[in-house]
Amino acid sequence: MYTQPKALRSVLDGRYLEYMMSEQFDIGNWQECVYWLRGLNDTYRVKTSKGLYILRVYRTEIKEADVKYELEVLSQLKETLASASHTDVGEHIAKKDHSTYTVIDAPEGTRIAVMFRYIDGVENNLEEEASCYAFGQSAAQLHEALDHVVVNQPRYELDTSFLIDQPLERIIHYIGETHEATAFLQTFASTLKERINIASQHGLDVGLCHGDMHGNNNVFQQGEVFTHYDFEWVAKGWRAYDLAQVKARKRQSGEKKDVLWQALLSGYRSIRNFSSEDEQAVDLFIMARRFWVMGLDVAFIDNDMGALDYGEDWLNDFVDEFRGMGIVV
Repeated sequence: MYTQPKALRSVLDGRYLEYMMSEQFDIGNWQECVYWLRGLNDTYRVKTSKGLYILRVYRTEIKEADVKYELEVLSQLKETLASASHTDVGEHIAKKDHSTYTVIDAPEGTRIAVMFRYIDGVENNLEEEASCYAFGQSAAQLHEALDHVVVNQPRYELDTSFLIDQPLERIIHYIGETHEATAFLQTFASTLKERINIASQHGLDVGLCHGDMHGNNNVFQQGEVFTHYDFEWVAKGWRAYDLAQVKARKRQSGEKKDVLWQALLSGYRSIRNFSSEDEQAVDLFIMARRFWVMGLDVAFIDNDMGALDYGEDWLNDFVDEFRGMGIVV
């Protein structure tokens, strides 16, 4: 029973963040801190006398260990990719005391804030073969660099438990075990899990993955270089899962999708191997990604999106989509 007000998710005032953090960084005098983007986390654009920066304030579910892992991966990637021809990563900025993040007491609980350098460049929608080929090269170079990253702390994996079992549990808890869609979703999940397990027996490429590789949504292009950012979901997994997220992008014209996908694969394979088994598994991971997204929707209903748009129409759209994938009759 609540006896005091309880916030589930707040939006922190940029002026408060300036008051809290402006003296922590050697980035010049703060001129503005603008609430820039609401996503899974909150993004602010900070303008100082030295230029523009990006401040990320993580949601309260993200703990210090999660942020430490992400920033350690970024630090090692920055060093490994220093002379890379196709790939760079967003850079976080250490504070004056050499620490890398700030812990903030928000109304809903502890939140962590990290400052990043502002990335110049353009969002490439990957609508031409040349840009898809170039992005494929960049993704391969990123995976190659991730092979050299070593972080000695526990981390979840992008496995079938993360992609299928955990989302299924959240979804059923939300819609109820007696809902008419539950049996189908359980069958779909178990069938998809079985097919991924069978595919993985053929030696799919496994290693650290970006974890959220949409294409234009997590990268800016500067000349011939793609700069990747937003590594919140970086973890060990199947590389085919990373590339599946690019193939499944909805911003490309349907009639060009296959040509653009083949261009991306060609670019990737010009840098590192991507076997025919990996390629065949991509469509399975597109299904797994969509199932994970459904579970992510559920996770944010209570504290972000509200239930109005996540009723029967939302559920039926996903069920119809999964039926259309053809793995369950």
